[in-house]
Amino acid sequence: MPTYSYKATDSAGKIVKGTLEAAEERGVVARLQDMGYIPIRISLAERDRRRLDLDLSKNIISIFKGISNKDVVSFTQDLSVLLEAGLPVDRALSTLIDVAEKEKFKEVIKDLLKAVQGGSYFSDALAKHPRVFSTFYVNMVRAGEAGGVLEAVLGRLGVFLESSQDLRDYIKSAMVYPVFLVFVGGISIIILLTFVIPKFSIIFSDMGQSIPLSTRFLLGLSEILRTYWLLILGGFGAIYFFLRRYIRTTAGRLKLDQYKMNFPVGGELIKKIEVARFARTLGTLTQSGVPILQALKLVKEIIGNKVIARSMGKVYERVKEGDRLAKPLAEAGIFPLLAIQMITVGEETGKLDKMLLRVAETYEKVVRNMVKRFISFLEPAMILAMGLVVGFIVISMLMAIFSMSEMPF
Repeated sequence: MPTYSYKATDSAGKIVKGTLEAAEERGVVARLQDMGYIPIRISLAERDRRRLDLDLSKNIISIFKGISNKDVVSFTQDLSVLLEAGLPVDRALSTLIDVAEKEKFKEVIKDLLKAVQGGSYFSDALAKHPRVFSTFYVNMVRAGEAGGVLEAVLGRLGVFLESSQDLRDYIKSAMVYPVFLVFVGGISIIILLTFVIPKFSIIFSDMGQSIPLSTRFLLGLSEILRTYWLLILGGFGAIYFFLRRYIRTTAGRLKLDQYKMNFPVGGELIKKIEVARFARTLGTLTQSGVPILQALKLVKEIIGNKVIARSMGKVYERVKEGDRLAKPLAEAGIFPLLAIQMITVGEETGKLDKMLLRVAETYEKVVRNMVKRFISFLEPAMILAMGLVVGFIVISMLMAIFSMSEMPF
């Protein structure tokens, strides 16, 4: 029978830690509740033992690290559990101060507690920390407070944040190997051009026109890199600086996002990611009682692609005039037919929020499959490209060496 470690709180709000043996996690929850404890976190003991070895280093590092999305996800889920157990907001926050691992986040929670104890709404306290809690987060909590269902809204919010984080983490982890290949391959080519080939240039210096064209090209490229490397770096730096400034403008960002959407394979992937994000965000908001027009405004702020965000403005105006959501979404020409049909069914059956979440789950799976296929194609393509470049360099040098043996002495 597996052993689980737990972190819980008693009726006085004191943190209690320990281990229990149970067939599954639900058994641990039931036993803790029988003991009069409110479970906060439960995990397999083996994982906790590994974490304990790194506790000291984590505590030191946490002083310098900022607050991440994962910290906010854990905070939201833990707060939801405590509120569902019947604790008031101030006592729940007081308990979570001891649970938080990062000192910066502890200070944020202390500030939230102070504001709540001073008579402020919890949503107003959250709004004072815009770098930690987004406008979307604050409005979700505000809707929960207005409807008297804060614990339920926080539960949905925790699921939303976790799903969004999982999707981002999956895409990032999938891109690690291709980025590593580009980095290693690029460094290898630079070393060949700047350190290896110059050694041969001394040998070839007296050969004149007998050197093959490809070898002369490599020798010239190597000479340019070694002589003007500082100028080249400065040029790339200047291009990056001006492009970055241009992208920060409204027109520049729109052009970049339009280019991304038209890019082969990658454009379709971006559309699917935004569809999943749109559906999950709008579904979570409407499920939590946020009016559809206010929800559409919030969705527009969250969507990363400005072309799609601009189309959301048109959707908002059409819905405001009395149209159903599916029609202007279809006319926007961005959302796939399947998503439009599912949203139409949701509107006709009065279950728009549930259908939107179903759309999100569907397209999150589609995104994962597309990323998997894209990476499976990208990795061999990059290996082949690097191999061709290195092969061209090696063959060019060998051709020059072989041509030396044919020279009359």
